[in-house]
Amino acid sequence: MDMIVAESRGALAARLAAEVAGELRHALDTHGRASLAVPGGTTPGPFLERLGAEPLPWERVTVTLSDERCVPADHPRSNYRLVAATLLAGPARAARLVPLYDPALPPEESLAVWSAELARAVLPLDVCVLGMGDDLHTASLFPGAAGLAAALDPAGEHPLLPVRAPADGERRITLTAPCLRAAGHVHLLIQGTAKREALDRALASRSVAEAPVRVVLDRPGRTTVWYAD
Repeated sequence: MDMIVAESRGALAARLAAEVAGELRHALDTHGRASLAVPGGTTPGPFLERLGAEPLPWERVTVTLSDERCVPADHPRSNYRLVAATLLAGPARAARLVPLYDPALPPEESLAVWSAELARAVLPLDVCVLGMGDDLHTASLFPGAAGLAAALDPAGEHPLLPVRAPADGERRITLTAPCLRAAGHVHLLIQGTAKREALDRALASRSVAEAPVRVVLDRPGRTTVWYAD
């Protein structure tokens, strides 16, 4: 694990956007296409806006989400809606955005459709950007979540699985641990002293079930933590 500390949250967003853009350019130069997974929530907004303004051949980039709530795409809590309004508001609107959930389909059919599409067009991810909660979750890998064990299974064959968040019982879809760990580049974006303290707790924990963010902190490839207080 590497850690980069920025002098401000604005600087953090700018530096991370430049780094991810460089990694996408390398993937595009190497094999003609690139894939990117990004988080939802409020923290990544400035980073997503800056990344979306980068001058890349976005028509050759496929974007997906680290996780999604099982809500319509225009719902205020939809990660798809957030990414469309930030990352895809500028030049990156030419990219293809692959959702993780389709409310028009039965849940099992929606999961099968988008799992197959991820396997065909996205995986393995070239770049994956994640957040982390104070409870040490990343994506929708929440401690105590229904379905967590299957999503953390290092030998699991499914890129997507349903989970139910313990705090609010909300049904979600998440990228699984093998999918996250196999990404070419992984970045963890955190802000504020509470998140820094949470990171320290995660690093001290010996249980991935109690600290699911360890699935990327302990992966064989490098994970870079980006922090501003």
